[in-house]
Amino acid sequence: MVAGRLVSAGTTYLFNYGKSYLQRDNAIAIYETELPLRQGLLPLLAGLSIPGCLRDAAPDAWGRRVILNRKFGNKASGIDPAAIDELSYLIESGSDRIGALDFQLSPTMYEPRNTSCAPLEELIKATERVEQGVALTPELAEALQHGTSIGGARPKALIQSNNRKFIAKFSTSSDLYSVVKAEYIVMKLAALAGLNVASVSLECAAGKDVLLVERFDRTATANGWQRKSVVSALTMLTLDEMMARYASYEILTELVRTRFTSAPETLRELFSRIVFNILVGNTDDHARNHAAFWDGRMLTLTPAYDICPQPRHGQIATQAMLIKGDDRSSRLTTCLAAAPLFLLSKESAVEIIGNQVESIEKHWATVCKEASMNEVDQNLLWGNQILNPYVFEELEPGPLSDFVRRYGSGK
Repeated sequence: MVAGRLVSAGTTYLFNYGKSYLQRDNAIAIYETELPLRQGLLPLLAGLSIPGCLRDAAPDAWGRRVILNRKFGNKASGIDPAAIDELSYLIESGSDRIGALDFQLSPTMYEPRNTSCAPLEELIKATERVEQGVALTPELAEALQHGTSIGGARPKALIQSNNRKFIAKFSTSSDLYSVVKAEYIVMKLAALAGLNVASVSLECAAGKDVLLVERFDRTATANGWQRKSVVSALTMLTLDEMMARYASYEILTELVRTRFTSAPETLRELFSRIVFNILVGNTDDHARNHAAFWDGRMLTLTPAYDICPQPRHGQIATQAMLIKGDDRSSRLTTCLAAAPLFLLSKESAVEIIGNQVESIEKHWATVCKEASMNEVDQNLLWGNQILNPYVFEELEPGPLSDFVRRYGSGK
C-alpha cells in the first residue's frame, strides 16, 4: 500500500502521508517519533536531512558501490557516492530491503525490483568485479541488484531457499584472515552464551567461504512473505551518520525503559551484548548494528547481528558507542560501572560476565573445528580479538579474579 510521498527540498528530504493511508483504520506511523500520523509535510528532527526511519531502508556503502558500478561501469571507482542523490539510491536499490518499506516512482503501480536468486558462484563473481572496479555485465548486475538495499560495507547479497531468506556475506581480497569464518564463530559463540542472535550457517562456493545469516525481518506465511517493520538504534537516538559518534548505550537504556516491550529483559540482553562484543573484540557495535521491531506502538529488540571481531593492533580499544558518560573503553570495568543503567546489580553483572567468559572458553575449540578454521587464524584471534588482556584491566579482586589471572593484567 502507498503510505506517502518523499520529496527533496534543497539538501533535505521531506515526507507526507497520503490521504488514503491516513483514512485507513489500521494505519500505523512509519515511526511515531519522526513521522506521526498527521496531514501535511512533516518537519525533520533537528540535525537530520532525511527521516531516519526512511534512511534505514536505504543502501549503505556496499549497495551504493554496486549501484555506482551499474550506472558508471569502469569509471565508478572515481565517482563520488554523493554525486547521486538519496532519492535515486532509494529507487535504484532492490525492493526486498530490510524492514517493511519500499520506494516507487509511481503512486498507483507497484513494480518490485527483485530478481530471481542467482547461484552463489555467480554472486561471488559479481562481487569480485565490483571490488576490482570492473564493470558488471548486465547479467551480473541483475544478480547483485537484489541485495543493493541492505546495509554495511562488506560484499553481500540476498538469497532465498524455500521458506527461508538469507543475507549472504562474502570474503574480500583484502582480508588478512578468514573474516567470514570469524563472524560465523563469534555468532555461534554468542548463541551458546545465551544471547538472542540471528541464525547463521557456513557454505562454500567457488572455493570461497560464504556466511549465510537468516533474515529476522521476514516471515513465511501461506499468503506469501510478511515483512516486519524495523528501525535502527541510530534512528531511535535521532542521529544520522555524521552524528553517530555521539550514540550512547546510556541514552538507549532510557528509551528501552519507556518505549520497549519487556524492558527489564531487554536491558539485560543489551548489557549482555555489550559484554560479549567487548570479549570477542567487536568494536564495530555502531548504532546501525542495533535495531528493533516497530509495531506502531512499541519497540522490541531484534536478534543480534553483525557481531564480528575487528582488526586490532595492540591492546587498547574502544567501542563504537559510548557505554556510560563519555567512556567507551573496551573493558569489563566499564560494563560493571554501567550495570545500574541496565537495572542490574553488580552481582548480576559479574555473573553475566563470568558465564560468558566460561562459555567462550568451553566452546571455542569446538566451534573453530566446526568452521574448519585453520590453526594460524585461531592463534591470530585468540588473545588478540578474543579475550584480549585489555578487557580485564583494573578489575578488582573478586569473582572475576580467576579470569584476570588467566588473561589480564588487572589489579
